[in-house]
Parts: sequence; C-alpha cells; structure tokens
Amino acid sequence: SDANESNISQSFFLNGVSGWISLHIKASSNFVVYLKNLIAADIIMTMIIPIMAAKYLPGSSNTIYILSCHLSPIFYSIRYTCIGLLGLISLDRFFKIMMPHSKLFGQKLTSSKVISGSVWVIMLGGFALPNMILSNNSLGNITEINTCMLLKGPAGLVAHESIVICLNAFFWLVSLVIVVCYICVANKVIQSFRKSGSNNNQGKQKIKLRVFLVVMVFFGSFGPYHIVRIPYTFQQVNSFSYFSCSFLSSKLAKDLSHWLASSNICLDPLLYVFLCREFKEKLNDIFKKIFSFGNCNKCNDTSCVFHTMAIISGTVSRTILQGIISRSSKGEQNGNKESKM
Repeated sequence: SDANESNISQSFFLNGVSGWISLHIKASSNFVVYLKNLIAADIIMTMIIPIMAAKYLPGSSNTIYILSCHLSPIFYSIRYTCIGLLGLISLDRFFKIMMPHSKLFGQKLTSSKVISGSVWVIMLGGFALPNMILSNNSLGNITEINTCMLLKGPAGLVAHESIVICLNAFFWLVSLVIVVCYICVANKVIQSFRKSGSNNNQGKQKIKLRVFLVVMVFFGSFGPYHIVRIPYTFQQVNSFSYFSCSFLSSKLAKDLSHWLASSNICLDPLLYVFLCREFKEKLNDIFKKIFSFGNCNKCNDTSCVFHTMAIISGTVSRTILQGIISRSSKGEQNGNKESKM
C-alpha cells in the first residue's frame, strides 16, 4: 500500500541522513571510526529488509523466497557486527576515561580501523558465508517454500544451529562488557565531579541518563530476541511440521522479538545524536536547512531533533509490527487448514 511504501521511505530517510552525515564527519577518534562502521551496517540492513519482507507478499515466487533465504545470513551477521561495534564503543570509552594513558586497547586510528575490519570479516566470513553455502539443498517436487530450512541439508541444519548458539553467546558476552564499561565510566565521572567540589547535579543526571539510555536501548532491542532465539532454533531444525501449534507459537515469539531487534535500526540514529556532538550538530544543520523548524531557535536543538526522529522511528516500527501480526495470522490459518486435511 501507499502507507507502507511511505514508511519504508522514512526508514531509508533516517539511515540515509545518518550515512550522509558520517561522510561529512572527520574520523578524528576511535569512537567516530566505530560510529561510521555502525552507520554503514545499519544502512546495509535497511537495504536488505525490503527483500526479506518481499517473500511474505501474496503471490511472491519461490525465487524471491530463495533470494531472501540467501540474504538473511548476511542480515543477521551484520546485526551482530552492530552489536560488536557497540561493544567496541563501550570499551573505547572505558579505556579513555578509566585508563587514559593505557595502550591495552589501541588508541590509534589505525588500530580501530583494523579492529572494525576484523569484526566485519569474522561475522560475514565466519558466520554468513557458511550458512549461505550450505543452503544448497534440492527442492525436488516442493512447489511452495514456507521455511528456509528446506534449503538446508543435514550439514546445513547442524551449522545453522551451531552458528545461532555461538552468536547468542557472543551477544551475552558483549552485553556484559557494555554494562560493566558504562557503569564504571559513569561512576568515574561522578567521582570526578565530587572531587572537584562541583555541585552540578544536572551534569550528574545527564551522565546517568546517557548510561541508562544506552543500556536500555541495547537490552530492550536485542534482549528479548536472544532469550527466545535458541529454543526456537531447536524447534526449527528438528520440527517435522512447520504448522504445528507449538512451532507457530515459538515462531510468533521469535518474529515479535525479531521486529524489536530490527527496530534498533531506527533507534540507532537517536543514540548517534545523544552520544556524538559532531553528529548532532550536522543533523541539526540539515533540519534547519531542509525543514521549517520555526521553534527550533527558541527551544533546545536536541529536543527538536529527538522529537522529529522519534516520530519517524515510531511510525516505521508500528508498520513492521503490523506486518508480523499479519504473517502470524496467515500461518495460523495455514495450520488450521493442514489439521483439517
């Protein structure tokens, strides 16, 4: 529909603007290097989502479904590239504030570029590529594909299960790193306020708010997905009926949590504004030039930017959620038809 096309365009707009800004921000620190890689990952995922969603359209061909199945490992691997980069950003901040003279975590731009490149290579080469190569099972007389597992042979199913477990463990490891790093950084900065005799309560509250925002966005987006993912995968690779009630229930939980994790693509630009001063300034300049923000000169610039981007992000997220509910209802109808046959 025209509404769906409009919402997809808004998603592209958010990440397109982020990409344009990243090209105009000089990579003067490790943080900006990681930020640029994070923006690139979000843009690639945004481009893949329409193709992955096309397989659910009425009358879509098996070719579209197969193409989506081959692209989904790339999408998921890039998602974990984002998670890894968020972990690297937290480590960079930790070492700069807690150990400013330490060389344990490369403080040179070259080091951050090599580390970022290594994350991309490991995720795409170590996880996406094997999954794509092993999705080469012959369809035989199957006329309709309803799951990517049909494309995998025994080796592909084992590899898929192993990869999911490894990436899930990777997520929880990065989660621990992020929580520890940001809590330590917040405590260090607050202690410095106290030692200097400053009574800047507003500054302390801002620090706590930033830590809370980063941690909550991270866990709120990715936590539920990684809680339900492994149980779903066990059913996915061992299920004899993809229309059974237990499998459909598990799939609904996975799809809802997957929507929540995918919404991080729209939430990341909000974090860029909050965490990167250069990004916020560039974005504010764009909004002032393109749109007529009559009140932006009278109010806090950050609040105007946040308000506009939050509206766009919320609209995109609601559309994705509606699509998941629609697909789940369709799956239940197919399950009821199969049980009657």
